[in-house]
Amino acid sequence: MADDVTRDAAAASKAGVAPAAWASRGSRPRSVDSGSPWERFGWVMAAVWLVFLIYPLMALLRSNAPQPWIVTGWIALGAFVVVYVAGFMNGMSFGGGGLTSPPKPIQWVAFGSMLVCAALTIPAVGGSALSFLPFIMSFASYGLTRVAHWITLSACTAIIAAVVFFVPNGVSYLPILAIIALLGVVNTVSTTLIIRSADAERVGLELATSEGREAVARDVHDLVGHSLTVVSLKAQLVRRLIDSDPERAKAELADIESLTAEAIAGVRATVAGVRSAALAEQLVSCRDALESADVAMRVEGDTGALSPAQSLTASWILREATTNVLRHAEARTVTVRFAPGKLAVIDDGAGYGGGEGNGVRGMRERATMSGAAFAVRADRNGGTHVEVTW
Repeated sequence: MADDVTRDAAAASKAGVAPAAWASRGSRPRSVDSGSPWERFGWVMAAVWLVFLIYPLMALLRSNAPQPWIVTGWIALGAFVVVYVAGFMNGMSFGGGGLTSPPKPIQWVAFGSMLVCAALTIPAVGGSALSFLPFIMSFASYGLTRVAHWITLSACTAIIAAVVFFVPNGVSYLPILAIIALLGVVNTVSTTLIIRSADAERVGLELATSEGREAVARDVHDLVGHSLTVVSLKAQLVRRLIDSDPERAKAELADIESLTAEAIAGVRATVAGVRSAALAEQLVSCRDALESADVAMRVEGDTGALSPAQSLTASWILREATTNVLRHAEARTVTVRFAPGKLAVIDDGAGYGGGEGNGVRGMRERATMSGAAFAVRADRNGGTHVEVTW
């Protein structure tokens, strides 16, 4: 009997740790149509370890119990295997596990069926029925709730302890008690890590969503703010010219129509996440907008001094800086300076007051995201000096 118990202890060790290691699939949603072979067939790894139920199987072959109990034992053993594998298939392939989502009712039914099957083998196999406990513990840990994990761990530990201390020759079951305790630690630690990983993944998704919304809001602010500022200036010009110079007024109205169409297209493209602006095109657009407000633009250097990645950020900052000039600076001249790894926008207007509105914050954020240093200050000749350096 002691030899049988020793073999059962070894079996429980291997059978217990394996389900704990292989049963969990983390926190990702399960889909039967998943392209990952693991998502479809990972449960096979849990099923492989059922080979260690050979010990109750051998005990059934050697059993001297009444025939009805032996037949019952065979049926219960087969049913246990089917329920165990089906339970993991349900939990892994269809999201029925309880680690990161409530377990489906079928999981509770499977767990109860496993308990019944294990209990029905006891009259025929005796102590070899303890080999079922690691599988039951792992199923509760990975397929049910945390409360079920703790209750099952406590119950299995209490059962083995009762056998060790109160059953004649029970000390021979002491190795199984150690195995159950070790498996309890492994299951507890691994499921805790899985839950934390799922929480981190969820927080990461929420953060990415928030950052995406901020990016879209910033893009829309920059685009619409600039366009509406230019439209407002042109509308004022049209009001002044409509009586004295109708032809010029019509031209300005055509510009307003074109600007609004561009803004609408830009907003749509921004929301779709596919809009980009060429720096040279943006420079022309800003020049036109400034000229509409009777502000001259001087360009020093060439847009080719910046790399394509730098040009994308520079185009946004040039747009926003131009918008700020039109709104606040009351300038007569704007100088746009290009140099390798550097963009500067300098006006001769009212000067920088030191505050940071949405426009300046947006420019600073865009520069930071592209790995550039951003500075805005009062220019030594008066006006405002905006500079981005990579």
